[in-house]
Amino acid sequence: MNFELVQRLEIIKTAAVGKSVLHLGCTNHPYTKEAIDADMLLHDSLSAVAKEVYGFDMDQEGIDLLSELGNENLYLADLEKLGEVELDKQFDLVIAGEMIEHLNNPGLFLEGIKKFLKPEGELLITTINAYCAVRFLQYGLRGKGGSIEPVHPDHVAYYSFRTLSLLLDRHGYLIDEFLFYDIGIDHRPHNPWYINFANDVSVKISKQLADGIIAFAKLKDE
Repeated sequence: MNFELVQRLEIIKTAAVGKSVLHLGCTNHPYTKEAIDADMLLHDSLSAVAKEVYGFDMDQEGIDLLSELGNENLYLADLEKLGEVELDKQFDLVIAGEMIEHLNNPGLFLEGIKKFLKPEGELLITTINAYCAVRFLQYGLRGKGGSIEPVHPDHVAYYSFRTLSLLLDRHGYLIDEFLFYDIGIDHRPHNPWYINFANDVSVKISKQLADGIIAFAKLKDE
């Protein structure tokens, strides 16, 4: 394990080059239109570098919008019931970016992915870091008796190297590579200066205090 500090989008796009890719959460709901207008939709970036890209999402409106723009191979899918998707195909790379923290049943999600992953393929998971220093500072300085958190309203969990490794292990995966990702260069211009400053000081002290984590995992040999 090298535990480097990287840029999330750069790592994802590099991993997809020349591969057959299944992109889970492909519409970037609820920010699909904003991402398209800003030319920042990850699904488009993947389509530009991968051999082929399929996309699953529960957001029918977003799927319709992507389809209108010429995207193909899009499926409406409950990510905790992937076995119900009527697609008989396996992929070199399955990308699950910033979604596992939204799921009620991540174990069902990981089991469902196996149907679509080649035996030698990789699962790429990105999620927020349970030990992100900036969120600790924001939470500690907000007051309100602890009731106001710097957390997305749809998140139900935080993950770390240990907890994500254990979850993957329990469902038949081994982590092949683990990385920390920094605040994205696309987000920095929109952050207050003190958020970027606090982050930059924190990651100089320790990259384990970074914004998020990335895991490349493979199926265990049976």
